[in-house]
Amino acid sequence: MTPALAVCEDTAWFRHSDSLPAAARSAARQLAHRIGLLPERAAEAALAVSEAATNLRRHAVDGAMVLRVVRTDTEAALEFLTVDSGPGMADVPAALADGYSSDRTLGIGLGAVARLADAFDLHSLPGRGTVLTARFWNRTPAGRAAAAGEPVVAGLTRPMSGQELCGDAWAVRALGPAGAAAPPAEAPDPAVGAPAERLDWSVLTNRAPRPHAAPGPGQPGGDGAFLLMFCDGLGHGPLAARAASDAVAAFHRSCAHQPEQVLADLHRVLRGGRGGAAAVALVEPAAARLTFCGVGNVSAFVVDTATGARRSLPSSPGIVGHQLPSAHTVRQALPPGSAVVLHSDGLTDRWKAADVPGLFSHLPVTAAALLLREAGVRRDDAGVVVAKGSW
Repeated sequence: MTPALAVCEDTAWFRHSDSLPAAARSAARQLAHRIGLLPERAAEAALAVSEAATNLRRHAVDGAMVLRVVRTDTEAALEFLTVDSGPGMADVPAALADGYSSDRTLGIGLGAVARLADAFDLHSLPGRGTVLTARFWNRTPAGRAAAAGEPVVAGLTRPMSGQELCGDAWAVRALGPAGAAAPPAEAPDPAVGAPAERLDWSVLTNRAPRPHAAPGPGQPGGDGAFLLMFCDGLGHGPLAARAASDAVAAFHRSCAHQPEQVLADLHRVLRGGRGGAAAVALVEPAAARLTFCGVGNVSAFVVDTATGARRSLPSSPGIVGHQLPSAHTVRQALPPGSAVVLHSDGLTDRWKAADVPGLFSHLPVTAAALLLREAGVRRDDAGVVVAKGSW
């Protein structure tokens, strides 16, 4: 079975403020219109964003919301996450009851948000905080036009405090004729508020379908195999962001099937620029096998979600685009239900799954947000990607 893969585009972070609900609602409407959500669906998404943002403003400590687009080869969705550091929910089932409000406001309640969303996830611990995820695909009278399933890979990036651009980026693509998660990222997406008439999906994203070469003899492919890449552009700011963006584009253009070959392709493209740290993992769900190759300071782990035990995957010293050492490839079996985690040094690598009860029992995107909250630092760009659920 081919796992569901999708690309997530970080579009806008909103920090805790009195203007958060209005700003987030306006941005949600524009994003929904830009990706072609039907008016009724766009209104539902904006209503849910407004409710979640209002809850964040009224109750949260150090809260933030991110709005972004999730894309597959055939459709696009609006996704939002809220992340805070407290106070958390003592009774999650009660909080999800329709119309429930801790301060007796007239909000629709998180229960209605959960019902309206195509995907909804909530992790909350008293005294620790809450992470909420909701995703809205298009709907017609017959339901969703496509339903590929819940993506098994999701990541989250956040720029350094005071910066608008993030030097961390991730990407995923499938191998073989089964298709890839996304076409190549040749150009940036239009800004929020792009003209309404640009509703054709391929025009909106400045992308065309990516041709896929079938794997040759001895190459992985089919059976749901996919490649996962993470890049941390050197330093921070626009030049680091450009390096990370170039790495994503090179990753999607590459026809290589092995991580060390993909890194060589990235190295050629990043020459002359900032360069960066990068890691590539080949995940073969049918064989329950992982092949990994990394250069520079990208942390990588295979986590046994049942016990919380994790195994570190070593990278070689160097800078992709400047000094590419001899490839050191690691191969290992994937325990059933395990998770693969890649992140930059914008997160401390001392996190422990056991310190966040339920961390990997949630969607990959929720797990990524929890790791970013628990281990992220403000003095650097931060990014993390999580793969789980397809083996």
